[in-house]
Amino acid sequence: MRMTDRWKDYRILDAAGGEKLESWGGRILVRPDPQIIWKSPKRTDMWDKADAVYHRSSKGGGSWEYRSRLPESWKISYGELNFIIRPTGFKHTGLFPEQAVNWDLMAEKIRTAGRPVKVLNLFAYTGGATLACAKAGASVSHVDASKGMVAWARENAAASGLEDRPIRWLTDDCEKFVKREIRRGNYYDAVVMDPPSYGRGPGGEVWKLEDCIYDLVKTCSQVLSDKPLFFLLNSYTTGLSPSVMAYILKDVLCRDLGGRVSADEIGLPVESVGGALPCGSTAIWEND
Repeated sequence: MRMTDRWKDYRILDAAGGEKLESWGGRILVRPDPQIIWKSPKRTDMWDKADAVYHRSSKGGGSWEYRSRLPESWKISYGELNFIIRPTGFKHTGLFPEQAVNWDLMAEKIRTAGRPVKVLNLFAYTGGATLACAKAGASVSHVDASKGMVAWARENAAASGLEDRPIRWLTDDCEKFVKREIRRGNYYDAVVMDPPSYGRGPGGEVWKLEDCIYDLVKTCSQVLSDKPLFFLLNSYTTGLSPSVMAYILKDVLCRDLGGRVSADEIGLPVESVGGALPCGSTAIWEND
């Protein structure tokens, strides 16, 4: 497992009974997590001091129970990157902290490339990867179908002092955008994608990751430049193992481009037991 262990403003204090106890810049939140199937006792009294607890509804979704007054949003930092945290009605806060291990990897690849690098970030959410790549010196096309998420990403860029970097902010269907880029002859040195497990398109089209991911990777491979740097595929779907994602990247990319593929779970440390909470998987193709 690749561990994300360099955070100072984010911590998992404990994990038990289907929930994780988190500190987001000193604000304590309790959120459900399907990976936490163990029934160990809660190991800290901080559970009773949580500022907010997210409760799932039997009808789907859920809601926050606020036990103290929280601001509508607040800021946390990872190195020189700043992020606006804002609890949403779907339990999320606008950031997936485990992704920082991937931000660091991509930033290092860009800094050491010795040439200009163009990055395509698909399903880009609130822009963690976009900011990391832009900070490292890349130009980035940030694509997400949600207008609200793109606006949030721009807030994060401004909070990080990156609003003037060469970032294209695009509210669009990711697959349709890539197909248009192929027709336009626009190419990228790196592709990052973090597709959802399930969703519906504007016309009611059903998106299921296991059914669609191979064709999407194959389509995206067509926008890679003559000297591509990396292709990073992330997944939270438990049924899509690191080995499966690695196989897809090898089959689509290595046959024609060479290079190498690595894949593993990514996770966050849990302070109470010294263990690791798995938070999905990442497969990475890198050029030799």
